[in-house]
Amino acid sequence: MLDIKNCLLVIIDIQDKLVKAGFNGDLCEEKAAKICKTANILNIPTIITEQYPKGLGHTTNAIMTNTADFATIIEKSSFSAYSESEFHQELSKSNKKQVIIAGIELHICVLQTAVDLIKKGYEVFILKDACTSRNKDEFDTGIELLKQYGAKITCLEIVLFQLLKTSQNKHFKEIQALIK
Repeated sequence: MLDIKNCLLVIIDIQDKLVKAGFNGDLCEEKAAKICKTANILNIPTIITEQYPKGLGHTTNAIMTNTADFATIIEKSSFSAYSESEFHQELSKSNKKQVIIAGIELHICVLQTAVDLIKKGYEVFILKDACTSRNKDEFDTGIELLKQYGAKITCLEIVLFQLLKTSQNKHFKEIQALIK
């Protein structure tokens, strides 16, 4: 299970043009914005990547308005965020071993980042409902591969309640409101 003291959030390439191309891009963006808001409330370190922003646009407003000021934004050209040195530095600074991932495209950048993280000993949680691909077949194949590599496939509501642990958490009402 997720441990709030040992996790960080990675948002992969939720950029304007990629959201529009995804088979469920709007839902992906909406759910990702909610996990960003939760990370902000709970002070969970957050890394946001942008794949070639000159051509694909920057991270969407919905993500950025819900993301904490302490989040790090990393421009990347590699499909795996783990291949970027700045990403390594942020991971090391955080000293966390659990990584929650939301993003686009699940079968490319999310998959490759998750596999690299798993190989390096991280426990990876994929927010299935906060990810998308251009088509459903590629998405479904990506999910199956992620399972085979050892990623934990989950969804927003499960993650929110794992992070809260109890209805007595001082942030319970605020976070619960995100899913009502």
